[in-house]
Amino acid sequence: MSSKCNPALFYGVKKVIFCFVISIVVLGLTDFEADAKSLKIGIIDFQKILSASSAGKLASEIMNKKGKEMEDDIKARESELMELQKKLERESLVMGKDKSEEKQRELRIKANDLKSLKNSYVNEFKELQAQHFNRIKNEVLGLTREMGAKEGFTMIIERNESGVMYLDDSIDITDKVIDAYNKAVAAQ
Repeated sequence: MSSKCNPALFYGVKKVIFCFVISIVVLGLTDFEADAKSLKIGIIDFQKILSASSAGKLASEIMNKKGKEMEDDIKARESELMELQKKLERESLVMGKDKSEEKQRELRIKANDLKSLKNSYVNEFKELQAQHFNRIKNEVLGLTREMGAKEGFTMIIERNESGVMYLDDSIDITDKVIDAYNKAVAAQ
């Protein structure tokens, strides 16, 4: 008895298996299409919610006001530092070496203090942004979950973070979320 397989028999079995796999895939895709048509998917644009909702506009207003205050303070301190620099340059010719070095040291200290203040303001502003962003994100997330359950969505995806390459605008529910969010904020 030979231990070799009959090539014709091998290719016949392979053909049967291939046809079986294709039929399973075709039948599976038919079911998948039916399931996909019953899915209800919504898209929201969180950036639009931040810019168009009343809470997002208020947060932006607060951050702009705080940023302006910080910027004005920095400009005033920079101006003060420049005046001290000019004064030192004018008076350095008439004051003694020790007094001149002391004033230069004071100027360097004030410059370092200003640099530290700028860094502090940057960090403070970033924290303020994060607080507002996270608060709004959490409120919108809760609202979206509630809306999704109530309206029978299978899933709701964030437009910019999900890697969506194409979507039909009819599934974009951002405006509905903004309206519901504005009403929720107004009720508080």
